[in-house]
Amino acid sequence: MKSVNTDIAYDHVRQRILRGDYGPGHALMTEALAEEIGVSRTPVRDALRKLEADGLVEIQPRLGARVKQFDRQEFREMCELRLALEAQAAGLAAKNRTVEDLEEIEAPLIVMRTITAELENSRVRAAKLNKIAKEDVRFHLAIMASSKNALMQREILRLHLIHRVAQTPVGKSFQESAPREEQIANNDRVLTEHEAIFAAIAAGDGRAAKRAMESHIENLLEISLRKLALQERERVAESLVADELIYSA
Repeated sequence: MKSVNTDIAYDHVRQRILRGDYGPGHALMTEALAEEIGVSRTPVRDALRKLEADGLVEIQPRLGARVKQFDRQEFREMCELRLALEAQAAGLAAKNRTVEDLEEIEAPLIVMRTITAELENSRVRAAKLNKIAKEDVRFHLAIMASSKNALMQREILRLHLIHRVAQTPVGKSFQESAPREEQIANNDRVLTEHEAIFAAIAAGDGRAAKRAMESHIENLLEISLRKLALQERERVAESLVADELIYSA
């Protein structure tokens, strides 16, 4: 029963982290989580250790567990690892993909083409942006599967999740946090990059697939680092305001 409750606690906390309910730096109190989930504290502790192994949580002696918060250097290193692995996966996919694999890769791309066009004149964007995000993940997952390397696939997926958490403001999806004009431009760029990746894989050109994926992840890295720097500045500003309130009390 212990392992079942650990899985329940793990899934609950993991989903709340990925939804942005628990943002980077959020304290994960064992007793409060146990009461919220309806299990004892032991499976919650076990679940937090599993999430630490996933890279989503950090546990410090006497300070307890928190959602992992990256500084820019750590985040850059993680993105560089993701770049290397995903580029290699794309090259392997070009070499190993089947006709069925190509259909799986193109299916989300077709949906992304439609939604990206619709977003140009859409005022209600949250649902469409979430759909694009899901199709983007499906696109990358299909490429990973086509690489025929299960170990690489698992590690890339883990890095995807860490990246998502590190870039998500509390209570918002990553897509919703961006200004409308920026998001439209970003969607257009991502679609163009995905088209290039797919074309290279479909052509069986491993070198071109690796280059296209490298370019895609490098652009993502640049944007993500800018966002992370902005979040750090906002946290510093909030801390200064809090200090001012303390001294003025």
